[in-house]
Order: sequence, then C-alpha cells, then structure tokens
Amino acid sequence: MDVETYCDAPGRGESIERVRAKIDELGIDFIYYQYISITGRVMGKAAPAPHWETMAAKGVQTWYGGLTNVLPDRAGNLLGFPPNAHELVAIPDPDTFCRLPWNKRAARVFCTVFHGREEDENPGGFMEEDCRGNLRRVHARFGDDHDGLHMRHGCEPEMAWLNKGPDGMPDGGPTKPLAYHIDQFEELSRVYMKVIDYGQAMGLDMIQGDHEDAPGQLELNFTFDDALRTCDRLTTYRQICAQVAREEGLIACFMAKPFMGVSANGCHHNMSLWRGGGDEAVCHAGDPRPGVDGVFAHRRGGENLFLGDPGGWTPGPTGLKAIGGVMEHLPALTAVGSSTVNSYRRMLDLGLWAPVYADWGYQNRTTALRVSAPGRLEYRAVDSMVNPYLMAAALLKAMDDGIRRGLDPGRPEQRNIYEAMEAGKEVKRLPRYFGEALDALAADDVVRSAMPGRLYEIYDEYKRDEWDRFNAEVSNWDLERYIDCLP
Repeated sequence: MDVETYCDAPGRGESIERVRAKIDELGIDFIYYQYISITGRVMGKAAPAPHWETMAAKGVQTWYGGLTNVLPDRAGNLLGFPPNAHELVAIPDPDTFCRLPWNKRAARVFCTVFHGREEDENPGGFMEEDCRGNLRRVHARFGDDHDGLHMRHGCEPEMAWLNKGPDGMPDGGPTKPLAYHIDQFEELSRVYMKVIDYGQAMGLDMIQGDHEDAPGQLELNFTFDDALRTCDRLTTYRQICAQVAREEGLIACFMAKPFMGVSANGCHHNMSLWRGGGDEAVCHAGDPRPGVDGVFAHRRGGENLFLGDPGGWTPGPTGLKAIGGVMEHLPALTAVGSSTVNSYRRMLDLGLWAPVYADWGYQNRTTALRVSAPGRLEYRAVDSMVNPYLMAAALLKAMDDGIRRGLDPGRPEQRNIYEAMEAGKEVKRLPRYFGEALDALAADDVVRSAMPGRLYEIYDEYKRDEWDRFNAEVSNWDLERYIDCLP
C-alpha cells in the first residue's frame, strides 16, 4: 500500500518524535490536520494534541467530498463524489508542523491524502484527486526525467483589503487606488505589519511590499523556494490574511477583479529550473522557534538552468525550450491560472496590462510571459484565486514538453504588443471567456496530464458547473440593459 510505504519512510519516525517535542515545548493543545481542495481551499479536521502519534501513524479519516468543497452542482448532486463514496485518509507531513501565531494553543500540519486502507479498489493508494500530493509526484517525475532538474518559483499575491458594510458585504476600499504611494501603504500599516509578523512566525521569509493601483490593494512578497514549499506558503499567506481581516474588521479579498477600471488581483509566478542546492534556514522567528525546522528551511544554491550568458537577459538553451513549452500551452494553462468566471473580467479590461497575448519578451508587461530578471521567467496569466498546486504541476508539464520537443519560443518581443500588432504582427490571443479556456484545457493532453486519474475530470466538472451557473443567472446588468428595450 502507498499509505504504508509513506508512513514507514526512513526518518519519518524521528520526524514524528521531533513534532512531539515541539508540541510539549510550545504547549500546543490542538492540531489542524489540513489538506487542499480542488479550488485551493484549506480543508481538514482538528484533534487534541495528545493524539499526535496516533494521527501520524494512522491518519485523519474524512470524506472524499472534502476535495470538492462538499458542494452540490446546479442539479443538487454532489460535485465529484457521490454521498456513498468512501472516506479518505489524510496522513500528516511532520516537516510542515507550525504553531498558529494568533492562537498559540493551536498548530497546523499539511497532509497527503490516500484512499482508505479497507477499500476494495486501490486500498491505501495515493488519491490522485489530492492536488498537493499530486504536485509532489509530478515534480519528482520531472526530476527523474531531466537528471535532477527541479522548479523553484515565487509568486506575487496581490489582494484587496476591503471595508465591510453593515450587511457583511464589501463597501469599498480603505485606501485610494494609487500605486506605490507610501502614504496609502502607511494607511494600511496595521494590516501589513501584522501579516508580516504572522508570516515570519510561520516560515515565510517576507521580503517586500507595496500599495498597488486598486482600492485597498496590497502586494506583500515572500522569498521563492522549491515548488511545493512555495505553494504551501501561499496557502499559509491566505490563511494569515483571513485571520488579520477578522481581527481588523475588514474583508481579505483574493478574487481577481473586484472592481472594473482598476488593476486586478494578479498572482504572477516567477519560475526558474535548477540542479543541486540544499536547505538552509533563512527565516528567524524567535526562540523557541514556533515550528519544526522544515517550516523555516529554504532551498539555496545549485545551478540555475534558466540563466544564459553571464550578465545577459537571454535564457540558456534549457530555459528557452521551457519558455517554448509554456508558450505552446498558454491557452490551456489559462484555464488553471485564471480559474474563475471573474478571472475573465481581468482579461476583458484592456489597457491595464492584462496578459492576454501569447508572446514573451524582456521586462515586457504587455505579454503573457516575460523574463523579469536574468535567470527567471514570469508567467502573468494567473490571478490570486489560483490553486497554486495545480498551477505548478501544469507549468512543470508544459516546460517538460518544451524541453523534450526542443520547442523554440521565437524572438523576444520588446515592443508594446499592441503597437506590434498594429504594425502587422500576428499574435494569438488567450481565451476571452472561462468556457473558452475550459475547452482549450480539454483539447490539451499535456496540460491535462498534470491532473492524472480523475483529477482532471473533477476539475472540469466543478468548473463547468461554475460557468453554467454564471450563464444561468439574471443579473442587474440584464435588467438595466433589457427591462425597457421594447416597445
């Protein structure tokens, strides 16, 4: 059984003991055992800390439907799994154990998800519908196929801090839409300072932040790392923001386009491909450290295969082929990176650097891809509603295809892409609407392979239902447009 192999892995027993020592040292009473749903939600259960060893050995049992947020489709049928489906087993990963800085009696640990041990079919096997566990396996296969190559990436999670109206719904932003204004950044200092404090206490090496150009919009960045750790840290960042919003009476809004006419909440991914390197602790969170060493480790050193000639912007051969792969699969990747109906408000609000054209350049913000610094590629057609685990796996598959096939991305475009098209350049546009993006994903075997087994089927079912729900709604726009159009 995969679950038993996982639980009996060399060194796991010692890791479990280190967590017990940390529980006792910090006085932890409760542990959240969390896994990730198809849309990136944090799901799971809590258990008293005295049961840690039992949970670490046997796992936390919960229903399959948690992977699809326990939600019905338009017809009232549960998405992904029927009500008589089995229960999954979530096995905690000890190297992710960390105390919650806002609730020092509680800690969290990420889990890998398996089929139940007693199932008739695939007992104790990895659940392919577990997007977090799937990313670990996709990344390991990528390394095996490319002589130890691995992806490191960082993300830029823009989000809006909004006032909460009497009805609990958003009531504008507390700041003006002025990008890089220190005064507006200071207006939200009580928010960003608390986010940074909590982030550092949970292993995020916070490096910079600024006010962006939408009401209440901030971008706070943390250091790039190995793909799985970056995804875990983005998930942690979102949990931190939700908590700070509760404490400050605000709404932490990650939806792509809460306002038209101002910039959206993007989540650009900056990627590079490496060989070698090792872990080192770069984030110091006080003494005693409020989590195990793995939470505060970052991968450093090694060889960056995205780099070309020293001091030059042009990527090396591996980097160019990887860019060619991402270029080849941009339409399908858009269905993963821009994963909601609301995402396509961003794609249609032109003039605000919406990444809608399938081209690449150096420091060119008008294209979907840009080399943002020597040695790294920025993928821009992704917003802050993304499930980062699915996105990282899909990007790995696209780059794998580019490297295998030796795909040439063409010459980098240094002109404003709109001016280049006016001058006669033909450039493929990314999908305008969610349904179009889902069709592109359905037609792309490479990107779909990042979601093996039933993972793609469930993603498509969930997102098609979302698109159908949108198209089946009568909105204020309909009424204002058509209520008195005749006679």
